[in-house]
Amino acid sequence: MLVASGTATLNQWMEKGYDAQMRRTANRPLVSGRLSRRQACWFGLTLSAAGGALLAASVNVVSALLAIGTLLGYLLVYTPLKRKTPLCTVLGAVPGAMPTLIGWAAASGGVGGDSWLLFGIHFLWQFPHFLAIALLYREDHAVAGFRMLPQFDIAGRFTKVEIVVFAVVLLIVTLLPFADRSGAVYMLIMFVAGMFFLHHTIKLARSDSRVLASRVVHASVIYLPIVLGTMMAWKINS
Repeated sequence: MLVASGTATLNQWMEKGYDAQMRRTANRPLVSGRLSRRQACWFGLTLSAAGGALLAASVNVVSALLAIGTLLGYLLVYTPLKRKTPLCTVLGAVPGAMPTLIGWAAASGGVGGDSWLLFGIHFLWQFPHFLAIALLYREDHAVAGFRMLPQFDIAGRFTKVEIVVFAVVLLIVTLLPFADRSGAVYMLIMFVAGMFFLHHTIKLARSDSRVLASRVVHASVIYLPIVLGTMMAWKINS
């Protein structure tokens, strides 16, 4: 929590000028003047250092290194690339999925096995989630110079197809690894949850309504806890 909060703070410190140009971020503390850049910088650095030190001292060094690596990947790779290429989403999905590995390392002292399945699920989930957000705030991003969507995709059709494709792949990934050992109830929950999410992505792909992009975002934040909760319940009972 400390490292993630520090990362978010430093991200806003780095992007103050761009946040000022976008309606959805114009009231953030730095932009509105409620905090100074110096205050935000020291606050972000303190949170991040405290989180890394706490993990190293009370959990293990592996989890601390993964957490700090996540911070560096987000701030030094994803953040600057947002103004250069739509591929920033691909690279940004790596630090976005890293908390799964941090948690696994905290519990086991390393990463391996099913930790990569959790990583893969979080990695794939971010594409329909954040691409829908990119569609929703396309004009805002364009004003600030963020290249979240490809320039050739003016109508958003390519991005909508991407969203559906990633939702399908995500559904398959949640089903296949446990197909031979999870049981019918597990498979049914994963299938129904996946179809719920896929339904909303397909509705978006077939329409020009911005409201449907918002519904995909909301569906994604309902879908992920169901998947993770089901996986946790299966692990506890197996």
